[in-house]
Amino acid sequence: MNGKLVRPVTVLVILSMLLLAVGCGNASGDGSASKGDTVVIGSKNFTEQMIVGNIMADRIEANTDLKVDRKLHLGGTSVCSEAIKKGGSESGIDIYMEYTGTGLVDILNMEPTTDADEAYNTVKKEYKDKWDIDWLERWGFNNTYTLAVKKDFAEKNNLKTYSDLGRLADKLTLGCTMEFVERKDGYPGLKEKYGYDFKNVKGMDMGVRYTAIDNDDVQVISATSTDGQLISYNLKTLEDDKKFFPPYDAAPIVRGDVLKKHPEIADELNKLADTITDEDMQKLNYQVDGEGKDEAEVAKEYLKSKGLI
Repeated sequence: MNGKLVRPVTVLVILSMLLLAVGCGNASGDGSASKGDTVVIGSKNFTEQMIVGNIMADRIEANTDLKVDRKLHLGGTSVCSEAIKKGGSESGIDIYMEYTGTGLVDILNMEPTTDADEAYNTVKKEYKDKWDIDWLERWGFNNTYTLAVKKDFAEKNNLKTYSDLGRLADKLTLGCTMEFVERKDGYPGLKEKYGYDFKNVKGMDMGVRYTAIDNDDVQVISATSTDGQLISYNLKTLEDDKKFFPPYDAAPIVRGDVLKKHPEIADELNKLADTITDEDMQKLNYQVDGEGKDEAEVAKEYLKSKGLI
């Protein structure tokens, strides 16, 4: 009696296991995301990177069958660069937003250029050749150095360009980071290019520059063109009319093996090419740094406002 019962039960167990296996195979074969269909997106450890990291993640999750593991606020440039070379393992990532000038000078140790297309084409080729990492299309904003003054000061003195500033430079104090004081592509190069000296140059912490100009301790500061604080402190960025500062155009970079497996990533992220201006990014950063909103909330609201999710 027991022998007659065992065989049907065994058959049922085997059939159940086969059906389960077939079901799992269909789950990964019909386009729906399985456990293996997850990409890892990282970001550097400052506001702008957190926002664009969330924008990329939301865009991919909303418009593809992929899942996203977010490793945001990961660290500085060197940390993110090493992480994408490792890939989406426990300590690696598959995608993050990089800047052309950073890739060219800080990662590839090459000479800077003021030609935006040359910088982009160089990093695109070198990253692919060295590490099989693809640069996608640039999103439009350029997180480069700039000089900023109070808006009323600019209006009073008719300041629009760096050259205009030359008329007053020997009477003004520049507030900038210690790094900017010493870097060739900072104050020393700026001085050589435009042929003027400020009355005084004060090196200070990054955040202190804004309170310093607000209190009139300095009249000019070095900034980056997408800083949200430029809005908070009602500052005007001047035009680099002699094109001294190198471009830092933002573009997603993706591991080649991931892009080969999931080309839809490029399709979706490239739809944001040339859609975000410096001013747009300033406003997004300001919502976090000036209004205290969460980076993920700001990213999602932006995508919804543009009909992108």
